[in-house]
Parts: sequence; structure tokens; C-alpha cells
Amino acid sequence: MSPPRRRRLTWWLLSGAVLTFAMLVVGGITRLTQSGLSIVEWAPLMGVFPPVGEAQWQAAFDAYKRFPEYQQLRPDMTLAEYRFIFYWEYAHRLLARAIGVVFLVPFLAFLARGYLRRPLLLRLLLLFGLGALQGLMGWLMVASGLVDRPSVAHERLAAHLLLAFTIFGVCLWTAADLWPGLVVRGGDAWRWTRRTRAWLVVFGVLLVVQVTYGAFVAGLDAGLAFNTWPRMAGGWLPPGAWRLEPPLRNLLDNIATVQWLHRTLPALLLVMALCLLIAAWRPVAGAGGRNRALAVALLVAILVQAGLGIATLLAFVPVWLAAMHQAMALLLFGVWLAWSHTLSRARLAA
Repeated sequence: MSPPRRRRLTWWLLSGAVLTFAMLVVGGITRLTQSGLSIVEWAPLMGVFPPVGEAQWQAAFDAYKRFPEYQQLRPDMTLAEYRFIFYWEYAHRLLARAIGVVFLVPFLAFLARGYLRRPLLLRLLLLFGLGALQGLMGWLMVASGLVDRPSVAHERLAAHLLLAFTIFGVCLWTAADLWPGLVVRGGDAWRWTRRTRAWLVVFGVLLVVQVTYGAFVAGLDAGLAFNTWPRMAGGWLPPGAWRLEPPLRNLLDNIATVQWLHRTLPALLLVMALCLLIAAWRPVAGAGGRNRALAVALLVAILVQAGLGIATLLAFVPVWLAAMHQAMALLLFGVWLAWSHTLSRARLAA
């Protein structure tokens, strides 16, 4: 493919990654303001337009009143307060539709002009499939809070978040594959690359677990408990961490256990980031400037993310700080992805 065509496809995919990042931030604020259950219908087409006039707003509010969140948590809510949470969820859904348009229209244009050969076409179709699955998971998440509980299921919230990370990752990885002029030398570098790449894979697995538990913390409102650091209720292990039966259920539903895991895993990630930095700084073939820069970026991202997490906890989860914490998680994932892609290119070159 010619460099101009590669650049057009790259910028298109990067725009999708940026919109996905914005989507994650708005989604985080939607969760933090408890706005996610304000729209109780899934209307992919008609839902583009918000209520107009007092009668439509009152009808939307009356529909919200039929469900547990209003009845159990907000029985005194006013229409003005309802409009506030409605608009956050509306912005989240509208941005999702905008992402669909930004992906679909250029995709059809590129397809018509012969840009998309089979391997790239299959990956882009996978991206569309992930987007459709994300929309469905978003509704399933909302639906879980419209039955007999005043909140969404934290397991579905985690699945929704991980799908957003996956879409972001596929966009960035494909854009990096297409970027003209991005060359990584192989040869002797492969011996160093193989070992470092294995450690990066382990780091990535732990990062996914950490993001999953971040979603559990958000879904269970676990950040509003044990608002001290580094100890929890005066000890290194929280009281009641294994009170649920069967014991494995504590890993999923126990607020104390979920928060303890989410605040403990970063220490392991930090140690791994330091080891990767040391490996990148050794005078070994392949540990060049690009790898060293990415190793530093990974360590800095971990430190910033940990600091934001601690500050969010100690401040009792203010919306702006918690939103920054979630956004930083995606940036950290992006740095890890960039380094993984660089080492993957080195393997192919070798």
C-alpha cells in the first residue's frame, strides 16, 4: 500500500482511538455521577434525540421512577436533578453513536476505493464486531439495574470497560502496523527482545486483572470504604476479607477483598516496571533509545496512576479525580501496547 493511503488509514484509526478514550472518560463520569440508569430504554435510532418540552421530560422522569434506583435511593429527586443525570447518560450514548458513524462512513469509502485487502479487512470487521458487542454489553449492563437492584452488575460493568480497552487497543495496534516508515531492526536484538516481550506479556495480564478490579471497585462503590492508605482499618489486611461463602465469592463480591486486591496489584506492577526499565538500560543489542524511552514512560505512567488512585481514595472519590484515574489507566495501557508493538516488530524483523 502506498504511504499516502497508509497515512489516511492511520489517522482514521487514531481518531477512533481518541473517540474511544473520550467515550471511556464520559462513561466513567456517568458511573461516578450515578447517571447510567437514567435512560431506561434502548432506542438506537430514536434515542438520538433528547426529550423536548416539559411533557416529554416528565414522561422520561416517570419512566425512571418505575425502577429500583429511584424508588430505593432517590425518592425525593426533582425533575431538574433528573435532567442532570439524564444528560450524562445521553452524552455517553450519543458519543457511542458518533463513534459508529466515524468508523462506518470512512470504512465504506476506503472499501469502495480499494484500500482494504483481506488481512486488514478482516481486522477492521473484527473492530466493527467489537463495537456492536460493546453496544449490546452497555445495554445488558443497564438492564441489570432495572430489575430488583438499584445499580448495575459490577461484572457487566467490568466486561463493558474491558471491551472499551480492547477496541482502543485494536485501533492503536492496527494504526501502528499501517504507519509508514515505522521500522524496527531485528538480528541480534531478538535475544533481548524475546525475554523482554515475555515479561511484557505477564505485565499486560496483570494490568488486565487490575483494570477488571478497578471496574469491580467502581461497581461496588468500594472506593467509599477503607479511605486510608497504606493500611485498611488499621491493618494490612482488611477485616472481613473472607467472610463470604464459598470463599472464592470474596474475590468477586466482597468490598474489602476487591479493594485490597485493587490497591495491592499496583505494587507488583511497579516492581515489574522497574525490572523492565533496568533491562532496557543494560548495554545489550536491541535495548536502544526507543525501548528505553518506552520503559521510562511505562514506569512514569504506573507512578502517576498509583498516585491518582491513592489521592482518589483519600479524598473519598471526587468525580474529577476518579475520572482522571480511569483515563490514566487507558494511557498506561496505551504505553504498554506501544512497547509491545515495538518488540513485536523486532521479532518480525529478526
